[in-house]
Amino acid sequence: MALPGSGQGAGPFVPEQGASSQGLAVDGWPAAGRAGGLAGAVPPQGGAPWPGRAPRSDGDGGSPQQGAASGDEVFGGEVGWEPLGAGLRSPWESDGPDGGEETAPLPVHPGTSWRAKGLLVAGVAVSMVAAGAGGYLVARPYLMPEDFEGQGSGAVTVRILPGASAGEVGATLTSAGVVASVRSFINATEQKAVAEHLRPGHFRMRKGMAAGAAVDMLLRPETRVVTRVSVPEGMRAEEVFLRLARLGGLSLEELRSIDTELLGLPEYARGVEGFLFPATYEIEPGSTVADVLAAMVARFTAAAKDVRLAERAPEVNLTPLEVVTVASIVEAEGGRDADYPKIARVIYNRMEQGMPLQMDSTVTYAQSRRTLKVSVKDTRVRSPYNTYLRAGLPPGPIANPGEKALMAALNPAKGDWYWFVTTNPTHRITKFTDKESEFVRYREELNEYLGTN
Repeated sequence: MALPGSGQGAGPFVPEQGASSQGLAVDGWPAAGRAGGLAGAVPPQGGAPWPGRAPRSDGDGGSPQQGAASGDEVFGGEVGWEPLGAGLRSPWESDGPDGGEETAPLPVHPGTSWRAKGLLVAGVAVSMVAAGAGGYLVARPYLMPEDFEGQGSGAVTVRILPGASAGEVGATLTSAGVVASVRSFINATEQKAVAEHLRPGHFRMRKGMAAGAAVDMLLRPETRVVTRVSVPEGMRAEEVFLRLARLGGLSLEELRSIDTELLGLPEYARGVEGFLFPATYEIEPGSTVADVLAAMVARFTAAAKDVRLAERAPEVNLTPLEVVTVASIVEAEGGRDADYPKIARVIYNRMEQGMPLQMDSTVTYAQSRRTLKVSVKDTRVRSPYNTYLRAGLPPGPIANPGEKALMAALNPAKGDWYWFVTTNPTHRITKFTDKESEFVRYREELNEYLGTN
C-alpha cells in the first residue's frame, strides 16, 4: 500500500514601519468676513450742509436723526462716525456760515424714516453675517476637519473589530493618535470609495498620519499584524498542534488539552482528529488556542456543507464519521489527486468482500510514526487502528483530509481493484490491480525503490 506524505507551511509576516511629518494649523475667521457697519462719504469740513439731514429737535450737537440712504453699499469696515468733543463734530453736523442753520429734509415715504431704513439695512447685514458665521462654525468640522500632514512617525498597533463602520474605525485611530479627527478619516474613505473594504484585525500604523495616508496604509496587506500558518492536507492532529505551537506561538500543552466542547465540532465527531481542516490560518495577536482550533473546525464544517457530506453519506452506505475516516485514509495514502477516487474504490471493494483493508497508513498511525517502511512485525501491532488485524474501518480518522479527499470518499471511481501500491513515492506514481500476483510485483518495485526486502 502507498504510505503517508508530508506538507509544508508558511512563516509569520513582519509588517513595516514608517516616517514622520508635522500637523496643519487651521486658520481663523478671515478678515474680509468680519461683520461691519454702514459706511458712507463724510461731508467736507466747512463745506455745504450734509444733504438730506433732518431737522434737529434740540439744536445741540447730538446724534443724527436720519441715517444713510437705503442705496448705500454694505461691506466690512467701521461706521462713518468721528468722535465728538472740542473742535470735533459729527459727520452729520453742518459747518456752514451760519453755524446752526438747519437744512430742509429730503422727501421720505410716509411712515418710514431714513434712520429706520438705515437701521433695517444694518440689521439685515449683521444678521446675514452672523448667520454665515454660525453656519461656518457648524459646517467647519465637516468641510475642513482637523487633519495631520504626511506619513506620520513612530509605530502604534490598533485593533479594528469585525463589522466596524468607517466612523468607528476613525474613532479608534483618533484615540490612538494616528489621525487628527474622525471626520477627516471618514472624508478620506468616502473620497477614495473604500469604506466597504476596511477589514477587521490588528494593524501596525504610525502616529500623526494624514487621513488619506492612514486609509491607504490600512488597505495594504503587509500592515496587518498577523501570523499565517499553513496546515497541509493529511497532517495528524498532533502534527497540527506541533506546527501551530512552532509557527503560531500557541501553547502546545493547551493545544493538547483543549476542551473540545469549545470548538463547535460536528455532533458525530469523537475528537479533533479529522476535523482540523487543512488551510492557511491567520493568527491575530491575543488569539487563544480555542480561537484557532475553532476556526479550523469551522472551515471543515463549511467544506462538509459544500460537498453535502451528511446528506450523501448514505449513498456510500456509511455514516458521516465513516466518510471522514475513509477520506483520511485516502489522504494519508497519498498519490496524485486523480488517484484519490481509485483509492476510495479499493477501500469499498475490500469492505464489500469482507477483506481486511491492510492499509499501511493505519499501522503507522497506530505507532505514531511516519515512514514508508512497514515490516511484517509492524503489521502485528495491537491497536484498533491496525487494519491488518482488524476488519473494516478504524474507529475514527487517521489524519485531517482536504476537500478533494472528502469528494473522493463520496464519489469513488468505478473499478474492480483490490490492491494498489505507490511504486514511486517521489513522483507519486500509484498502480492499481485486481490481481494479487500483480500486487506482489508492485510491492517488489516499491521495496526496490526503498532499498528494502
